Amino acid sequence: MKNIFITGITIGFTLLSACTKLDVDVESEYIKENFPTTADAFISASGPIYTQLSSSYAVDYWRMQELSTDEAIIPARGGNYVDGGVYMQLHRHSWTQDHITVKNVWQWAFGGVNTCNRIIALFEKAPDSDSKPRAIAEAKAMRALYYFYLMDLYAKVPIITTFGDPTPPEQSTREQVFNFIEKELKDVLPLLRTETGQVTYSKPTKWFAFALLEKLYLNSVVYTGKPRYVETVAMADSILVSKKYTLDADYASIFMPDNGPKITETIFAIPYDGNVIKGNQFSRFGLHPNLVVKYSLPFRPSIAMSTIGSFYEKFNLTGDVRNNTWLEGPQFNPDGSPIMISTTNKGLNDKYTGAEPDKKISWQLSFSKEMVLRVDSSMDIGNDELAKAAGVRSIKYYPDKNTEPSERNSNNDVPVFRLADVLLMKAEAILRGAAATAVNGEMQDADVLVNKIRTRAHAPQVSGISLNGLLEERAREMAWEAWRRNDMIRFGAFEGTWGFKKDANTLHRIYPIPVDEITLNPRLVQNAGY
Repeated sequence: MKNIFITGITIGFTLLSACTKLDVDVESEYIKENFPTTADAFISASGPIYTQLSSSYAVDYWRMQELSTDEAIIPARGGNYVDGGVYMQLHRHSWTQDHITVKNVWQWAFGGVNTCNRIIALFEKAPDSDSKPRAIAEAKAMRALYYFYLMDLYAKVPIITTFGDPTPPEQSTREQVFNFIEKELKDVLPLLRTETGQVTYSKPTKWFAFALLEKLYLNSVVYTGKPRYVETVAMADSILVSKKYTLDADYASIFMPDNGPKITETIFAIPYDGNVIKGNQFSRFGLHPNLVVKYSLPFRPSIAMSTIGSFYEKFNLTGDVRNNTWLEGPQFNPDGSPIMISTTNKGLNDKYTGAEPDKKISWQLSFSKEMVLRVDSSMDIGNDELAKAAGVRSIKYYPDKNTEPSERNSNNDVPVFRLADVLLMKAEAILRGAAATAVNGEMQDADVLVNKIRTRAHAPQVSGISLNGLLEERAREMAWEAWRRNDMIRFGAFEGTWGFKKDANTLHRIYPIPVDEITLNPRLVQNAGY
């Protein structure tokens, strides 16, 4: 499934592994005789761009986008998972300019920009060939993706397009970064491939560029103060008229360990592999040790991550298959037998005050929606068996029995852009004022678009869907795909109250620029509120 892509990453990393510092001379990496000239050589040399993307996307980047919302939470449990308060601060919006994840993601994204710049410089020096223009275009499209993440998270960031310049870069406004991304994507669109499937899987295609532009335009009011909903619809239609993608009949299959290019709605994904392309650890952090037998897991999960009861309650549509992506209530093994835990009265509930605290009992594992805070300062909910089972667990990225056991990296590819999101973004743009359009002979208003999603999910059809209803539908369809923060900000919901979070400061829609970066580059000005 992933052999072509994995080979490209492995070879590319070997070719460019020495070039990790800004002061390395690009010309020293290759001599005239071995510059890339063929399509395969360019693919191999571009591998580090994608290695960088996969390295932190599903952990640190995902946490900044999801733990700051109602979709996911990592509470402390009896002193475990405190980790200096980093998860609590993301949940409560109390992060500071020295928050380690804020710093890591800044460095990850700019590491991606730097890698793109390095490879673009290399490719520009390569001899002219049929493959060269497209290879440069793909690297620029990936640079635009990295800049989208930086603009979305930090707003005002430097635009760097040259490799090896030691001059501290000047800070750009959010609108300038927006315009840069837009121009880059429009410029490379004619050069990007239109093929789908194995050959272009997890590479930037023309459809990738349209999807990223659609996302850019949908959020334009947030980023620039200017609505671009007509353009949002146009980008969606550019994908839809091609008939290149269709909604997969089986929703669960999109996220299974064996997903990959056979998924007909994935426009761009990160092809995680437990041994080669590491970084998918949803099962490691989100499951429970007593689920090992149920899912034939070769490792012990760490309990930490779950969702908040109020978010889980959105999964309430009759017959909706997306309801099955969560574990709530009593748990059973595949043979139907209850999953039992041997403990004591006190071990089950450390608030037990009866006469037999040490009496041995057997308790059926049951996940509850409610979390009861025991230590406010560390957001600790306790570590007895009831507390360990507090919080609904996600199995959207279905537990992988072939997970690499030492570091617990799974094989599920993680989608970044997929057709369902394209449809929902178009529906939202129409609800916000753009006109409905006809695609392939079908007039598509918001109801028609959302009902395509509902039909696949076996959920009731909508009639007269509102913007609020659209946000709820995005929650059900796109849960744990790293878009919730982006959605909540666009809908003015990021200042709401959920879980143990009450912060309503609108300045927290943007993360601070890491203090270390300001120290290194005095031309950077901290975001307001920090």
